[in-house]
Amino acid sequence: MEKKLERILPKVQKPARYTGGEYGEIQKDRTAVDLRMALCFPDVYEIGMSNTGMRILYRVLNDMPGVWCERVFAPWFDMAKEMRENHIPLYALESGDPLTAFDAIGFSLGYEMAYTTVLEMLSLAGIPLHSRERESLTPLVFAGGSVCCNPEPMADYFDLMIVGEGEAVDREVLELLRTAKQENWSKADFLRRAAGIGGVYVPSLYEPEYDENGLFRAVHPRDGAPAAVTKRIVEDFENSCFPADAIVPNTEIVHDRVGLELFRGCIRGCRFCQAGHIYRPVRSRSVEKLLEHGKEALAFSGYQEITLLSLSTSDYRGLNGLCDGLMDYCEPRGIGLSLPSLRADNFSMDIMQRVQKVRKSGLTFAPEAGTQRLRDVINKNVTEEELLRSCATAFRGGWNGVKLYFMLGLPTETDEDVIGIAELADRVVHCWRENAANKARGLRVTVSTSCFVPKPHTPFQWEPQVERSEYLRRVTLLREHMKARAVTYNWHEADTSYTEAVLSRGDRRIGALIHAIWRRGGYLESWSEGFDLSRWTESAAELGLSLDDYAVRERALTEALPWDHINMGVQKRHFLREYEQAHRGCLSPDCRAACLGCGAAAFLKEGRCDNG
Repeated sequence: MEKKLERILPKVQKPARYTGGEYGEIQKDRTAVDLRMALCFPDVYEIGMSNTGMRILYRVLNDMPGVWCERVFAPWFDMAKEMRENHIPLYALESGDPLTAFDAIGFSLGYEMAYTTVLEMLSLAGIPLHSRERESLTPLVFAGGSVCCNPEPMADYFDLMIVGEGEAVDREVLELLRTAKQENWSKADFLRRAAGIGGVYVPSLYEPEYDENGLFRAVHPRDGAPAAVTKRIVEDFENSCFPADAIVPNTEIVHDRVGLELFRGCIRGCRFCQAGHIYRPVRSRSVEKLLEHGKEALAFSGYQEITLLSLSTSDYRGLNGLCDGLMDYCEPRGIGLSLPSLRADNFSMDIMQRVQKVRKSGLTFAPEAGTQRLRDVINKNVTEEELLRSCATAFRGGWNGVKLYFMLGLPTETDEDVIGIAELADRVVHCWRENAANKARGLRVTVSTSCFVPKPHTPFQWEPQVERSEYLRRVTLLREHMKARAVTYNWHEADTSYTEAVLSRGDRRIGALIHAIWRRGGYLESWSEGFDLSRWTESAAELGLSLDDYAVRERALTEALPWDHINMGVQKRHFLREYEQAHRGCLSPDCRAACLGCGAAAFLKEGRCDNG
C-alpha cells in the first residue's frame, strides 16, 4: 500500500493529511497489544485534529494496557476517488493498517451533517454499513459524541452508542470487548452484556413503535435492556485527562494552538442551546491545575498561542488569576492568549488589556436576537445596555472591530425583532463614534445570522423551524435595513440548517434516508462542495418521507419524542417549565443566582454543581 500511496499523494490536495508520522503520535508494537481501536472522525484531518474530544480520547485509550488506539479521518473528495480507483482501503494514520484489522471502530459524532460521511468511511474500509450485516464480534462499530443524545437516525448502523462523555465509558466497553474476545462470545451475547454498562445504548435491543398516522409513539426495550439509558459524565473533572503531550500536526489545522478546557457545562440556560443542557452539571478545574496543564502543553508543542475553552469563558470564577498566571509565562515567550466565548454582560476590559499584550484578537459577542423582548424569550440574559457598555469599553481601549452573532427564525420572532438586529448594529456604530480612541483606523462591525435549528433536550425541542422561504425573506428584510457602511452582513444558507433539523429531530426511519442520500453521492455534507439539497428531496420522495414533518412541524407538548428514552440529566419537567416561561417572555435566573432544580446535580456525589 505504501507504494500506491506514493503514487497518488502527489495528485491530491494537502497530502500531509494522509501520511501520519506527526510529533507526539503514539506507536506501539502490534504483537504487544491484544486490542486495537480505530478512533474515527467523520470529517477531514484539519477539523478532526482540532477537536478536543478526539485528543482526550486518544490519550485515555492509549493509556489502557494492551490497547493501541489509532486515528482515522475522512479523506477529501480527491483522495477518496484515488483510493477507490487504486483499491486502497481506508487506513489508520499510525500504522497504515486498514480498518478491517481493528477490533473496535469508534466514531466521534458532534454534528448531524456528518452522518453520510460515516457511511462513506465504512464503505471505503470495505466494512458492511448496517449493524445487522456484521455478524461477527469484531470489528465492533460504535459511536459517541453530542449528537448521540438522539441516537435514532443512526441506530441501524452502529452496534452500540455512547451516551455522555466518552472518557467515562469507552474504557469499560473495550475491557468487555477484550473479555468477549478471550472467551469467544457471540456478538449478540456481547451486546446484551454491553447494554448493562451505564451510558451504553444498544439500538438492536430497542424496537420503535409508530401509530396509524405514522407518528412516533414509543421505543420498547427487549432482552433485559434498560427502559432508559442515562448519560455518563466525568465526575472528577479536576483530575481528568488533559493531553499535554497531544499530537502536533504536520500541516496547518483549523485550531492550530493549545486548547485549555476550563470547565464543562454552562450556568446560563439559554433555551435554544443544546450544549448548555446536555453537558450539565457544571464541573471546573482549579486555576493551579489549569496553569500546570497550559504550561506543559505549550512547552511540549511549541505552539505560539493558547486559547481558553468552555461554553462561556468569562463565567469562569478564577479567570483573572488564570490569565495573570498564563501571561507571566506567555508574554516573555511571545505566546498569545485568546479568550473566545465572552459574554457582553461580564466583559472585562482589565482582562482583555492584560491578555492582548502579545497580540490583539478581535472581539465577538453573541446577542442572538435583535430586541430585548426576544432575548428574554430565549433567556439570553443580556441587555442592549450591557452590550453597548462592553463595546464602548473596548472602543476606548483601542479596538476598532466587533463581530455580532444572531439567529433568525427563533420562536415568536417578528419582523420587528429582525429589524432590531440592524438597529442594534447601528447603535454599535454610534457607540464607536462616541467612544473610539482612534477614529482614523475606522470601524468594522460584522453581523452574522444563522437559521434557528430546534434541538433535542432543550426547551425549544417542540418548536417548528421556519420554512426556508420565510428564512430567506427575513434575511432580505434585514439586509435592506443594514444602512451603515461600517456594517458587513453575512448569513448562513437555510438548506443545511433545514436538513440539520431533519436529522436532529429524526426517528429511526431517517436511517433509510441517510443511506439513500449516501447512495446519491452525499459525503462531507458539512462542506458546500459535498452538500446538495436535491439529494435530500429526491431521496425523501423515494422513501415516502416528508422532510417538513421533521423540520417545520410543531410538536405537541404531550407528543412522544424519539429521544425520550435517553436521559441527558435535565428532566423533561424543566424543559416544559422553560418552554412556558419562553412563551410568557419571562427570564429564568442563571445557576449561580438560583438553582431551578433541572436534575443535573444528581450526577454529582455532593448533589450540587460547582457552577464554574
